[in-house]
Amino acid sequence: MNEIIYMVFVLTAGLVLGILFFGGLWFTVKKAVTSKRPALWLIGSFFIRVSITLVGFYYLSQGSWKNLLISVLGFIIARTIIIYLTKSIEEKSIQLKKQTSHEAKS
Repeated sequence: MNEIIYMVFVLTAGLVLGILFFGGLWFTVKKAVTSKRPALWLIGSFFIRVSITLVGFYYLSQGSWKNLLISVLGFIIARTIIIYLTKSIEEKSIQLKKQTSHEAKS
């Protein structure tokens, strides 16, 4: 029973790592587009995101390939969630821009 609870914890922690990694990537790209120093944003964010992710995987795995596999599964699930959420945000902003441009033409 304790092993199952720990596996659920590892999966959840993998989700959190994925959300931090891919959410941070999305945030960094949004900031880098408008920044005066986009390379600093991209490089700095890369090292921070990768460091957090690798340290997280290291502690979650505890030397077990099963724990590592489960945490990577959570990481991939988080990637799918972030892609879905960011697409819906982008689609809403595009629709809003279209609506405002149509209202401006009228």
